[in-house]
Amino acid sequence: MTTSSPVPRAGDADPDRLKALLERAATGRDSQAWSDLWTELYHNGSLDVAHPMVLRTLADMAEADKADTAPSALHLAGALLTQADQRYETRSLRHEYAREVARLLDAANRWRQVTADRNDYCYLVEAVLHLEGDIHWAEDLIWGVVSEEYEIECPDPDGCASMWVILGERGFFSTAEDYTLSDDVETFPLHPADPRALEGLGRRLYDLALADGHEEVARALTYAFGEATCPECEQRFSVVGQVVARSS
Repeated sequence: MTTSSPVPRAGDADPDRLKALLERAATGRDSQAWSDLWTELYHNGSLDVAHPMVLRTLADMAEADKADTAPSALHLAGALLTQADQRYETRSLRHEYAREVARLLDAANRWRQVTADRNDYCYLVEAVLHLEGDIHWAEDLIWGVVSEEYEIECPDPDGCASMWVILGERGFFSTAEDYTLSDDVETFPLHPADPRALEGLGRRLYDLALADGHEEVARALTYAFGEATCPECEQRFSVVGQVVARSS
């Protein structure tokens, strides 16, 4: 564990630019402002994630009754908190802004229950998990549901194959070949988890998706928490287990 400050203040951070970007993003009509916030807060750290304006303003946006800004604010806030947890091996940013995190989590759960769009719903579930802070691989789990595929490795110690696990409109299968280039590829059917046998996070997310009216997402989750077959050694393995391994 590090004993130094967990979230170093960017020496060249520009509070005026940060304020301007947040104000532009809050209008709901400036996609470039959101892109810049992701770049400068999350990707390169040129703006200071620990500045009081960041989480407080994102919480204000999340609580406002604006569907064109609230989900974006929640997605970014969750990602920033999880990144800080991992990068600095401490939850100090969460502790410092515990009130804002609680506001964000309440808003995420409220928006989750009323969002009809499949992908928006998935990103809100990701935000909930990030804001709760219990797992760090929520982004990889949810991305596979949204994109309807995971690119993972066989768990064999010798690493016998990289593969795609497909779950969605194109079918439910694993393959070692680039299935987008040809229809003539060898595939192996996935083995979904029995919803009645799901436990822990898998059961929770499945039940949430059903309760929120997202049966398609619930079905995809049974495959994410089910098993795939390696196209090379034909070993069956846990899909989510390899998602976690790749995120470690």
